[in-house]
Formats: sequence, structure tokens, C-alpha cells
Amino acid sequence: MSDLEVGSALELLLHGEIVVEGRLVDASNATLFCEIGHGTMSGRCVYKPVAGERPLWDFPDGTLAGREVAAFAVSEATGWGIVPPTVLREGPFGPGMVQLWIDTVDDDAGTLVDVMAPAALPDTWLRVLDALGSDGEPVVLGHADDERLRRMTVLDVVLNNADRKGGHVLVEPGGAVHGVDHGVSFHAEPKLRTVLWGWAGEPLTLTEVTVLEALRDDLLGALGTTLVELVSRHEVLACRRRVDRLLHESRLPYPTEGWPAIPWPPF
Repeated sequence: MSDLEVGSALELLLHGEIVVEGRLVDASNATLFCEIGHGTMSGRCVYKPVAGERPLWDFPDGTLAGREVAAFAVSEATGWGIVPPTVLREGPFGPGMVQLWIDTVDDDAGTLVDVMAPAALPDTWLRVLDALGSDGEPVVLGHADDERLRRMTVLDVVLNNADRKGGHVLVEPGGAVHGVDHGVSFHAEPKLRTVLWGWAGEPLTLTEVTVLEALRDDLLGALGTTLVELVSRHEVLACRRRVDRLLHESRLPYPTEGWPAIPWPPF
């Protein structure tokens, strides 16, 4: 993350003055890059106003910001720190999601998901999909066999994340791996869509089981109370069922039929 601890980052995000510096034009919803300052603390953040959310056919209007904050709450409950500090607050263009900006490395260490020629796939990577490139050449979508990514995979199953693209996986200079863009999560119907299918069908590790058992308890307590203020009660119940199913089956799921398994484009 940044040099700020999570508590300090949340204080900055909740109470800091937001100054919009520009817009991330590749995003489908209004996504603003901002400077933020509060007392002696300062930093950078992403601000997504609710007013800039693009209507979707399968998610209620005006709910994406709350889903981003709910994803942070679940991430924190796992102890994995995957989702950067995220809050819901008033901003220059009305209420919206404000998330700490993550600086990333720009070398090979920052590439954990990629599309490449089949022969170029590293031996330590997992193959997800064989396809054809823009000129009809064979390509493969793959990702690193990396514990940091695997934790993200487990979290995405719990969140029912419908948009885990390769570009949503961020690697900090210190090596921490974060996932961003969780606005289309928590739907009650199965909508998992991700580039991280390399572990499909593999048994859960003991650590993953321990984390999920604790998360199940949290969802029946304080975490569940927090989530019903951000997403619907029906969606919180569905989240609990997903955790129960993971623990019962004790393995990571395969893609379901009737829904695209991989977001396209994958980045």
C-alpha cells in the first residue's frame, strides 16, 4: 500500500480535502484521480462519484460505490489486505467511493497476468485460456502460480466478482498485491468472471479454510451488519452461502454454465 497504515489511510480518505487532478479515461464509469490532504497527512486517491456510474442491466442503479466499500470490508475481515482502503463519502461531485491510490512497479515483477505466445508462458505460470490474437496467431492467457494471486482468487469467489481483469491486479514496489474495481460484486446470482482460473478445482489450503471459517462467523456478526448498509440483505445472505459452499466443497470452483467465465477484454 502507501506508507500510510490502514487506520490513518481511512482517516485521510474520510476527512481529507479532495482535489480532482484528472480522469482515468479507460474506465467505464467516471473515475477521477485526486490529491487528498488532511492535517499533516496527504496522499492520492481514486474518486468514483455515484452520479458518474453507468447504468447496468443486472445491478441496481447507484449501488456500485457501496459494493466497492463492501469489498474492502470483506477483504479486511480476511486479514489479507487485498482491497486498498476504501470509503463512501461526499466528494466534489456528490457522494461516491474514495479509494487510496496504489503505486505500482513497471517491470516484470509487476506482471502477474498476461496474454502471450504459448511458447512464452513461463513454467511457473498457470494456463487459463488458449485463443487467437488480433492477427489470428495462437496466444494463451495465463497467470503466475503465486500465493498472493491465489488469495485474491478466494476473495473473488466470496465477493462473486464479475470483473476481475488483469489490469485490476496491482503490484506495489514492496511486493504487496492488490485488487481494485469491485463495483460489480455481491450479486445474489452466480456471476464470477475472472482471469484467475488457474487453480479451478484445486483443494483449499488449511490457511484458506481457517480464514473462511472465521469469515463465516464474521458475516453472522459485525461484518454482516456493516455489509447490509452497503448492499442488500439478500446479497449478504448470498455471500454467506458462497462461503458455506466453499467450505463444504473444500475446493476452488470451476466456471459455471450460462455466464461468461472470463471478462473481455481481459485487461
